[in-house]
Parts: sequence; C-alpha cells; structure tokens
Amino acid sequence: MKLQNVILPGRDTKSRWNVTLDSDTITSVTPADPSTFPSSSSPDTPSSLLLPPLCHPHIHLDKAYLLTCNSHHNPRAASHDSHGHPDYTDLTPQSGSFSEALTKTSQAKQWYTDEDLFLRGSQLLATSLTQGVTSCRAFVEVDHVTGDMCVTTAISLKNCFAKAGLTHRGTGKVDFKLQICAFAQDPIFSTENGERNRHLLEKVLDEHMYYDDDGEQQMIEALGSTPYVEKSHAAALDNIKWAIETALKRSLHLDFHLDYNLDPHQPAMVWDVLRLLREVKWNERARPDKTIVLGHCTRLTLFDEAEMARLAREIRESKLPIHFVGLPTSDLFMMGRPSPPASPSEEDSMKTAARARARANRPRGTLQVLSMIKDHGLNACLSVNNVGNAFTPWGTGDPLALASLGVGVYQAGTEDDAMKLYECVSTRARRAIGLSAPPVKDTTGETTSSREDENTPGEDSVILAAGRRGDILLVRNEEWVGCPGHLGMKIPARQRVSVRDVVWDPPDIKLRQILRGK
Repeated sequence: MKLQNVILPGRDTKSRWNVTLDSDTITSVTPADPSTFPSSSSPDTPSSLLLPPLCHPHIHLDKAYLLTCNSHHNPRAASHDSHGHPDYTDLTPQSGSFSEALTKTSQAKQWYTDEDLFLRGSQLLATSLTQGVTSCRAFVEVDHVTGDMCVTTAISLKNCFAKAGLTHRGTGKVDFKLQICAFAQDPIFSTENGERNRHLLEKVLDEHMYYDDDGEQQMIEALGSTPYVEKSHAAALDNIKWAIETALKRSLHLDFHLDYNLDPHQPAMVWDVLRLLREVKWNERARPDKTIVLGHCTRLTLFDEAEMARLAREIRESKLPIHFVGLPTSDLFMMGRPSPPASPSEEDSMKTAARARARANRPRGTLQVLSMIKDHGLNACLSVNNVGNAFTPWGTGDPLALASLGVGVYQAGTEDDAMKLYECVSTRARRAIGLSAPPVKDTTGETTSSREDENTPGEDSVILAAGRRGDILLVRNEEWVGCPGHLGMKIPARQRVSVRDVVWDPPDIKLRQILRGK
C-alpha cells in the first residue's frame, strides 16, 4: 500500500510524505514531490494525517452499555427473546455513588445472558474499532453469580474480532488485539462468598487460560483484582498477595483496581503493593514482558510532593514494571461527591457556615497523569474504564475525546502536552499492557520534536518511521465545511495537520480509518 502526500506527526506541518506499507510494516518514508502537493488555488484532495492507533488499556467489556444498549428499541432485536436481552433501564443511577453503582451492577449480573453479553461486548469493540482503537485490555468478571459466563463470551468475541478478513472501511485486515483480563470485582478473601469467588477464578484460569491443551494460543493474558472491596485491611493484603502469586505462577500480566477514594485518613495501599512485589521478587520470577498496572489510584492525588517523590523513587529503584492508568471520565463522575445533609442533632453541633463550606468543597480526584510523567518520570496513561453504566453513564468511550478532556482536566495547553496526551491513549497505553513495539530510527532527519535524541524516537513516541510495525490510524481532512445547500456557500474546512489539532479538536469518526498494508 502506497500513501502519497500525507502528513506525519513530529515533522514540519508544511511537509508532505510518501509512505509505503507492506503487510504490517512501514517499509519507506520519503519526501513527496512538491509539484504533487494540494494547492489552495487549485483545490485537490487534502492531505491526510497519519498517527499510531489508539488503545484502551483499561475497559470493562461485560458492563458496557448496561444503561444505553437499548436493544428493545432496535428493530433488528425486536424479535429476540426478552430473556436473552434483559432490560436494565431500572438500574439508572439515583445517587450516583460508588456503592450504588456496585449494587446496581451486582443486580445486573443476575440477569446476564450469553446473548446479552455478546451483543453489548460486540457493540463496544465495533464502536472502538470505528474510533481508531486496535487494542484493549478487557476486564471480565468472575464470581459466584456469573461463573465463567463473562470469560467464555469474551473468548468468543476475541475469536470473532481476530478472524481473518476483518476489515475496517475496506482497507484490508485489521489486527484487533483483545487482551482478556480475568477480574475479581467482588471480594475474594472476605464476605460469605469470598472463598467461592476465589476458587471460581482459579477454576476459570485452569479451564480457559489457553485455547487448547497444547497451550499454543493464550486466551486469558491478565489477572485483575480489587483489594479495596474487601472488608478489612488484612483481607485486602491477602487479596494482593494472592493476585501477585497467581500472576507469577501462571505468567500473567497483573492489574489492580487500587486506592479508589479521597480519604486522607485511609492509608494508600500502593505502598503495600510495592512492598509485596519486592518481597516475592517479581523482577526475578516474572517474564520480562509482563507488566503491573495500577488503575484509579485517586488517593494518590492527596499526596504531597515529598510523597510523590518517594513513590517515584521506590518504583525507579525497584525497577518494577509499574504503570498507572488514570480514568478521568469515571473519577469526575464518582469522586468528590458532597456528604449527605446533616441530621438536626449534628447540625446543632457544628457551625452552619463550616457545614456549607464542607459541602461546597468537591474535589474531583483523578490521577495527575501528566505531572506523574513529566515531573516524576513515572509510567502513566489514560483509559475510559466504563461506558454506559452506573459507574460512568456518560461519554462515547472515544480515547481521543478522553485525550481532549485531559487538556482541561490537567490544564495542559502546550503542544508538548497534546503530544503526551495522545501518547497516553496510544503508545503509552499499549506499553502499559505489554504491547509496545521496539523503537525504530528515523532516517529522514526531519523530526521536529525536541524530545527525540538523534532522530531515534523513544518507545512512547508517535513518530512514524521506516521499520515501524503495526496498524496506522489515518485522519482524513475534508475540503469543505458541510453547509446546508441553500446557503450557496463553499467554506474551506480547517485542516488537522498535527497531533495538537487532533487532541484539541478530535475528528469525527467518519474521518478516521485504520490502515494495514496489503
């Protein structure tokens, strides 16, 4: 496949390039002939922008669209058995609290069916594909209610989306990487069902980790748990210890939902995780390609500079492959909710003004991802977490929309900020889940990023150079703004010529196209 007159990230936005793709590799990048550039005086097809593809490093497959699937309103689904496609509309949030979301999702799990899980999961993956996503870590729950239903459906979806001939807008095969994470959302060391949940998870790993007895095709590649749902600190520590040992024994990636609170009186468990990883000698026992991901971690936003410096130092000195994943769309919805109104007796015991100030103070705790990267040298990225359920009822799940949200959330308006935000939903996200590609040398000598050393892009760089492997996201520029015909005007469309343009103003999905050389 040959692409002519395209725009490449990290280079002069006025330059145009010819790029050749062979299978999944860029085989050449050469300057385009200026005589073939689109001319403003003689309009031609505008140049397209090429970028690395997007990634969901943390997304819940089985809980997607519980509130927004609306299968009963789809004529194609109208004939389906209502038992096969449950109606979850009565699970709409009322208080919006985290405990309510847990309760309503637990109710929803009792109604799951294979058909329902496959429909909502395929809708999520298909939508992601149109957005430019080619890889994701998909959490699927295992517990005494769902058994292995969510896992077996995820395996069916993995096989479906990996079939030969899967195409995206007629461009040939697309290599969609669905990385399944067997996930313990519920307690596994406390409550009456904890032990049963843990044994079921172990059984699922025994029976479904590999596609066949030869162990040639791995279906489950990561193990996740949620220590903070346990009923005691001791049980939370047991949760962490078990997850670490199980991941090591089975050679799995490890992924914790951790420290999801804004309580200054509750010690952060990230210190326990680091200590236990060192004690079991993770670096000596784990395969070098296995990563450890810590998601949410909103409690870390209460750290002062000394605590953050200590965290970065401990991770750096331990050389543990730890990556943090910020989840702003969920955190902004969940965190910082005011406490309930005081009872009359409580109101008598406190000053009214102080009570009002406390209810007005609503911090939206979400990981300071850009500061973690720039100021502390930590590995961090972004993901959408949930789409269309009680944890996150809003949003489209578009990683580019998330990167754009980050401009406001992190007050990040520089061009370098935009580059990092794109990396956080693309190259950094892929590296967090163990999918990074080795860096390649840019032999054109035309890169403009001050962060590149001797034209050798780093492992998180969005620079596209000869030798790079993997799919590519093409962002098409339009020639004209679509005006109603009766206005009788043709208005030149704004062009997206850099990463900054895409992050600040995400293109419509109809302008995005995943490419893989034929």
